[in-house]
Amino acid sequence: MTCRYMPGFGNDFETECLPGALPQGQNSPQRPPYGLYAEQLSGSPFTAPRGANERSWLYRIRPSVRHAARFRPTAFSHWKTAPNLGDHELPLGQLRWDPVPMPKADTDFLSGVLTMTTAGDAMGQTGMAAHVYAVNASMVDDHFFNADGELLFVPQEGSLRVVTEMGVMEVAPGEICLVPRGMIFKVELVDGPARGYLCENYGAKFTLPDRGPIGANCLANPRDFKTPVAWYEDREADCRLTVKWCGRFYRTEIGHSPLDVVAWHGNYAPWKYDLSTFSPVGAVLFDHPDPSIFTVLTSPSGEEGTANVDFIIFPPRWQVAEHTFRPPWFHRNVMSEFMGLIRGRYDAKEEGFLPGGMSLHNMMLPHGPDADSFEKATRAELAPVKLDDTLAFMFETRFPQHLTRYAAETDTLQEDYIDCWKGLKKRFDGTPQGNWD
Repeated sequence: MTCRYMPGFGNDFETECLPGALPQGQNSPQRPPYGLYAEQLSGSPFTAPRGANERSWLYRIRPSVRHAARFRPTAFSHWKTAPNLGDHELPLGQLRWDPVPMPKADTDFLSGVLTMTTAGDAMGQTGMAAHVYAVNASMVDDHFFNADGELLFVPQEGSLRVVTEMGVMEVAPGEICLVPRGMIFKVELVDGPARGYLCENYGAKFTLPDRGPIGANCLANPRDFKTPVAWYEDREADCRLTVKWCGRFYRTEIGHSPLDVVAWHGNYAPWKYDLSTFSPVGAVLFDHPDPSIFTVLTSPSGEEGTANVDFIIFPPRWQVAEHTFRPPWFHRNVMSEFMGLIRGRYDAKEEGFLPGGMSLHNMMLPHGPDADSFEKATRAELAPVKLDDTLAFMFETRFPQHLTRYAAETDTLQEDYIDCWKGLKKRFDGTPQGNWD
């Protein structure tokens, strides 16, 4: 795998596998070098403002329109798309799941995606879907692109090799990668079966949040994002291409690998990011800021300060605040929170929330630390403490997240999750100090 630094979202890149494969001075010469075809991939309308305009020019062995047959419908029964309403009978509530087990039958990426929640409307290009994937086989001659949204991969167990039209990315647990809307790719395994999380973002593309008073540095820095260098296959084979479009799947046959881009330039590209390079900030005296301070990426909604989707992490960090309840406080939120754990323990749920597991706290449903974590935090000596060997994340959206039938009926759903708050007893006794014994 070869990646390079991505110096900033929206910047142009250029890369070629063969010397002189990139035309100079124009994008579509009458006869491109090496007999290649020029093809533009646009991730925004042609007339989008310069700062929001996204497109890349690909110089490929065959144009992507070259496929052998019409598309035919196909199906992946566990991959759902918003709106997906009335899919189950489970009542509203705070929910948590154990990790999805690894499959026993051969399962590649397309058949290994399991949708947990959907939000918004893919055809209106708003909202998202939260999926998990559990995979034990590589895609070899199968390829895929998603016209409904971009795909953010969050590996939890096992590494992936994500092979795209524009290059190859190897992504391990603790890293993330993104494949833009409409880009052809396949997923291969690196070191055995793999499991992780997947955010399908129907809305505005993920970008870096504004830092506001934080200033020019910290959080996720643009220089730590990497985009792949050009890589191509010149391979004659019975390949297949599957497309997701408006919630339905279609497939066609291709007599060659579609991953045949020899050179490209532009700003519409896949990328990967190492979450350990996220530089968290926090309180250094008392109290602590809102969890939005841990936002890595945001998909804007058009309403200032209200995200279509935020991707938030809770990484290793020091806690030093004085006279402060340090775990996340009890709260109700207009946003809907889908949470996963990549490794270690989460400080507000030290038992029951397992690596590979998930929780869902929908809009305005109360949640917070369980009784044991609350008890521990109220009695802790408030010396500086390092939260280490932990990495949790959240897909947070302005839209309510609707469960799929799979999520509502799977055996991994914890029926007793609500009991984690049973031990929160009444401590009010009419005195200023309260009953903390």
